[in-house]
Amino acid sequence: MEEVLTLHIPGEVRYMLNRTTEELARDIQLYAALMLFRTGKLSSGAAAEMAGVPRVMFLDLCAEYEIPITHITGADLRRELADDEATSCL
Repeated sequence: MEEVLTLHIPGEVRYMLNRTTEELARDIQLYAALMLFRTGKLSSGAAAEMAGVPRVMFLDLCAEYEIPITHITGADLRRELADDEATSCL
């Protein structure tokens, strides 16, 4: 089910961004999806659907906007690798 939201944006903002109403609406939809994914509120699939793009394209956009697609830390990765090495020696 699709929902329609109404946003009130000052006309000068659209003018400053040099975007048509349709372009600005798509931009805001994409930026909202990117932010909701970045904060962990949406999965990449759900965010891609919200943005109206395929998941692979959404992940490419994450890279373009420097949004990490995984939340694993360096410490987590080192621990995981150490665990793998320990079990492979058995």
